[in-house]
Amino acid sequence: MTITKAACVGRPRGFDIDIALEQALNVFWRNGYEGTSLNELTEAMGIKKPSLYAAFGNKEQLFFKAIDLYENRPDSLFNIAFQHEHIADVIRGLLLGAAAQFTDCSHPQGCALINSTLSCSEASDSIKKTVLERKLKHKQQLADRFEQAKCKGELQDDCEPVVLASLMTTLFQGLSMQASEGASVEELQQVAAMAAEGILTVCVKR
Repeated sequence: MTITKAACVGRPRGFDIDIALEQALNVFWRNGYEGTSLNELTEAMGIKKPSLYAAFGNKEQLFFKAIDLYENRPDSLFNIAFQHEHIADVIRGLLLGAAAQFTDCSHPQGCALINSTLSCSEASDSIKKTVLERKLKHKQQLADRFEQAKCKGELQDDCEPVVLASLMTTLFQGLSMQASEGASVEELQQVAAMAAEGILTVCVKR
């Protein structure tokens, strides 16, 4: 049997893959991984299940593509805050930036990475482990930045970069949960400002 050239050419996608991925991110962000169904995803993305599988793979693969999109945004929290030269401004930028981004009404509230596994069961253990690895990577990025600041003489001698990084990630977790529960940007900015001032007083050389 002769296969014509036309038969070998795949049908063009009838949707914008970048827009569809952004819509999937918003669903995972709002509902978490386990709380998101394939029907919710296809409805939000405006595509059928075969198109989802063809373009993104299964639900787990789609989830990690969506999280990649979230983490690699030019205006992501770390990308913006790490542009500051002085560590005091980095710390303020991280905490006040988190308060602003987690309450931004243009997308679901809170942090997508934190929200995604809050209610995962053992059935999604592989998802939880991979997300935890990503969180640990971010914590290490913070620790590395604080270690750099300490080497430059910006941090107090008794300030441990790893402990400070753990404190920051704990604050992010709390701010994210508060935002998800409806806290306003004004409320969280007050909390973030107080936390930042406390950290600067204890850890940063004036």
